[in-house]
Amino acid sequence: METPARIRNRVLQPMNTLTSFLTLLIFPAGVTLILMGMFYEWVDRKLVARFQNRVGPRWFQPFADALKLLAKEQITPAIVNPYLFFGLPIFALAGALTAALYVPLFGLTPPHSLTGDLIITIYLLSLPTMCIGLAGWNTTSRFSLIGATRALTQLFAYEAPFLLALLGPALVAGSWQISEINDYAIGHWLILSQPIGFIVAVIGLMGKLELPPFDAPEAETEIVAGALTEYSGRGLMMFHLAKSAELVVGLTLVSAFYLGGLTGIGSFLLKTIALLFFMAILQSLLTRLRIDQTVGLWWRFGAILVLAQILVTILLKG
Repeated sequence: METPARIRNRVLQPMNTLTSFLTLLIFPAGVTLILMGMFYEWVDRKLVARFQNRVGPRWFQPFADALKLLAKEQITPAIVNPYLFFGLPIFALAGALTAALYVPLFGLTPPHSLTGDLIITIYLLSLPTMCIGLAGWNTTSRFSLIGATRALTQLFAYEAPFLLALLGPALVAGSWQISEINDYAIGHWLILSQPIGFIVAVIGLMGKLELPPFDAPEAETEIVAGALTEYSGRGLMMFHLAKSAELVVGLTLVSAFYLGGLTGIGSFLLKTIALLFFMAILQSLLTRLRIDQTVGLWWRFGAILVLAQILVTILLKG
């Protein structure tokens, strides 16, 4: 005869599985994150267009682009590894969606939280760029190869300063767990005590997303679409969706750490859109950097300044 505890576990186990399934596919990750990413992409494009005295896209443009790419045929080049060609867009999108499970999206408690999830999230956010680099390397197009080289060079330039910029809040909070850092940041506007880290984190996020002035890897006037020149249809759409999801996760992370933490959907929308507004201003003001200028900027200034700030933070903390 079954004990009451075994009966309860047998009933609750399918419910937990269903909850995890809905969390991964529907809310807050999955479909909701993808839709939110496309909305934020539209806000960014609209703001940049208005700053440049242009009308900009209508609100449904990113959604229409996604549907158009989904309906188009995906052309496969003759000389590619088909497993990599079709698998890399899936890995890129999966990495960005998985990273969302550890951050307080919409100001809610993260669905999954563990010690050290900050490091896991940062490297999951790097997965789309690594997949784009490998996608360019997998084809024989000279535009793709140049774009892949630029994407990976830029990745190694901004990755360390971006990581260091997020370590500052982790040090003062005394934790490597994103939810605990967010709890500490509520009531502590770390942008005031660590302004250099905030600026490096925002610029690092722009480099990660390949937004101007760090768009040399996909400079359309020089190398068509860079590493993704040979992609079309569903593959190209999944890379774009990965970037959109990465945008939301990155904005959430920087807002939670530096802008007083996230306590609900109101503070989430207010702080992430304010941050996006700031990034749109930078995109409008700055011109595209060459790849050697990007590397020099990060290693001569970004890394050294944020290291100096971490040193000061450690000394003050004692």
